[in-house]
Amino acid sequence: MIGKHVRLVAILFPGLLVPVISLSQYLQPLPAAVSRSAANPTKMTIEIWSDVVCPFCYIGKREFENALARFPNKEEVIVEWKSFELDPSAPARSEHDMYGMLMSKYGGTREEAQARVQGVVDRAKTVGLEYRMDKAVIGNSFDAHRVIQLAKTKGKSAEAEERLFKAYFMEGAHLADHATLIRLATEIGLEAREVEVVLASTRFTTEVRADEAEAQQIGVRGVPFFVIDRKYGINGAQASDHFLGALDQAWKERSTVKP
Repeated sequence: MIGKHVRLVAILFPGLLVPVISLSQYLQPLPAAVSRSAANPTKMTIEIWSDVVCPFCYIGKREFENALARFPNKEEVIVEWKSFELDPSAPARSEHDMYGMLMSKYGGTREEAQARVQGVVDRAKTVGLEYRMDKAVIGNSFDAHRVIQLAKTKGKSAEAEERLFKAYFMEGAHLADHATLIRLATEIGLEAREVEVVLASTRFTTEVRADEAEAQQIGVRGVPFFVIDRKYGINGAQASDHFLGALDQAWKERSTVKP
């Protein structure tokens, strides 16, 4: 099962991370150069590098949320979303739909592309997500990330992530279209005029690029990627039990550290 998904995603979505199961431990130590003491010594901080046009990022979000709901110390966890673009050079809107994009890159027939995508759709269903890949509008996600950065300043980054994911994968929303982004942002409580001003400017470009530079420094080559207390990493859309094991392991290691 895992092997099939690894091959499938490697073909469909270069730059994505898929589950890599470790039987000996749940966590991978980050390189010493980027590892540091937790910014908040009393809370466990989990940073998630993700792209809202990444199918396994939404799946990974659900798996992580399911694990966090079962984590006994969930009230002591801070989640911070980080920007990552699967394809920074993507046009605002591709001339292809999902299947046409795969055909143009890898060849084959439309039916073969549909069969490949169905594996991702089936995986999404296991966590209650009904992907409509036939409606997906392929395009650049940079402005969507700027809106998320704006939402972060209002304490609404989680709401922004969820709304944009759902809009893209279930509703066929064009996430490079400014009118669409303004509408979605207002649905989570942001002011339409402020979002409009941000999108008409270069605001939050620095924040998006800083997140991406951090990812490069840490060694993130694909998403989703989860970092716990800037010491440990978890790659891919792992099963919720794996995430729960990672949270438990990281919490126990925190509790053994003497002040």
